[in-house]
Amino acid sequence: MTALARTPARVVVVTPAHQAPTGVVLAPERRHELVEWAREVDGFVVEDDYDAEFRYDRQPVGAVQGLAPDRVVAMGSTSKTMSPTLRMGWLVCPFRLREGVMTEKQLLGRGAPGLDQLALAALIESGRYDRHLRQMRSVYKGRREALVDALGRYAPGVAVTGLAAGCHAVLRLPAGVTEQSAMAGCAAESVAVYGMSRYRSDGRTEPAELVLGFGNVTERAISDAMRRVGPVLSGSYVDR
Repeated sequence: MTALARTPARVVVVTPAHQAPTGVVLAPERRHELVEWAREVDGFVVEDDYDAEFRYDRQPVGAVQGLAPDRVVAMGSTSKTMSPTLRMGWLVCPFRLREGVMTEKQLLGRGAPGLDQLALAALIESGRYDRHLRQMRSVYKGRREALVDALGRYAPGVAVTGLAAGCHAVLRLPAGVTEQSAMAGCAAESVAVYGMSRYRSDGRTEPAELVLGFGNVTERAISDAMRRVGPVLSGSYVDR
């Protein structure tokens, strides 16, 4: 919080339940520090609660919004839980921001699908939305485990992090394997990955890490993909 306090910022956007892209969780003491900062500067915290529903090591962590409803704007959507094509989301904001948010919503988009909203409300009220989340959590957990197992077999030198929640993992490449070479090798094997450098403000490629999504890939496809790119990630790949 020291670096944040040195800036003139009065609004900060965070993903405390599952940071994008590293996957780390904001520690309790850091959450309290963040709320205290917002109070000191008369500012606000925008909490993007994406991926929070899909946690595998314990129950989903609590929202920062619960610590300071007057200082935190909580955001959520159906993009990860159901489908991004639904284009539905929500805000839980401090009351004093309500009129301004509603005005902006009217100006930016009046075409929110009414029938889709009613259908989602019915799903939530009936308990079927919760059942859907439990089912998908089990599906994603199976894919997560398939990824960890396949990496252990085909690329044992690669460290995997960011798997406590969500649908992506961070792969720390072993010494001698660069981000550029790993991405090129994976592309040659038709496996899509992202370099961590694209998420860093300074574009650094060290430490060499890759971001790999597994949410829309079957367990069999995950295992096959890791078999093909295992040598790439381990540094023993020979271009064919």
